[in-house]
Amino acid sequence: MNTTAPEFVVAIPARYAASRLPGKPLRLLGGEPLVLHVARRALAAGAREVWIATDDERIASALKSADVRIAMTSPDHASGTDRLAECARIAGWSDDTVVVNLQGDEPFAPASGIRSVAALMGACDTEMATLAAPVTDVETLFDPNAVKLVRSDAGLALYFSRAPIPWPRDAFARDRSQMPDGGPWLRHIGIYGYRAGFLQRFTTLPAGQLERIESLEQLRVLEAGYRIAVGITPEPFPPGVDTAEDLARAEAWIAAGHG
Repeated sequence: MNTTAPEFVVAIPARYAASRLPGKPLRLLGGEPLVLHVARRALAAGAREVWIATDDERIASALKSADVRIAMTSPDHASGTDRLAECARIAGWSDDTVVVNLQGDEPFAPASGIRSVAALMGACDTEMATLAAPVTDVETLFDPNAVKLVRSDAGLALYFSRAPIPWPRDAFARDRSQMPDGGPWLRHIGIYGYRAGFLQRFTTLPAGQLERIESLEQLRVLEAGYRIAVGITPEPFPPGVDTAEDLARAEAWIAAGHG
């Protein structure tokens, strides 16, 4: 597979009223807004353009000194994907533009991972692309907040779940306290690539039954018969920031010389 990334743009959804950490994009990390750290990661990956899709002027103001573009989007969007679809319309991207959706709470996302998603879109004839990492501990395997996935021999997503998949019947019948042999089990990393035309189509698809059961938006794509290419991340994605405790851990990570 060709691993050279095509020309791509990065779009970062940044909603002010995050439910578990209000004002999250503007929370300070290392003395600077969280969203600024994310934008720098996107710029370091070599994106042609980096856009912040936001609903709040305070976020736009915090990024005035950064080499990014701002799309002021509706505060009423149900998801980050809907927000990015409006961003694509504001930006005027052609339907074949490769868009990488980098979540606004990933201040340590490696540039190589961002490029890998774009490279998958260039190499695979699929509607979407994403990344996964091996699960190395049984706590993560059973954690419903860590989404697991299975993929085909061709590297296409077969299913995403909050449950441990695949289920090692015999191993777990004996012991569920340690990782079974025969992996790797894969944890989904929530970064996506698509072409701008499919991004618009995605937002018109009705939510499917599996999506509603698992509360996983990517299942809408599989239920509708579209394909998602899954690559293994070239280097780890440190945890994102979703809670005050996550923010404290991220601050300690920077203080230790990372980031």
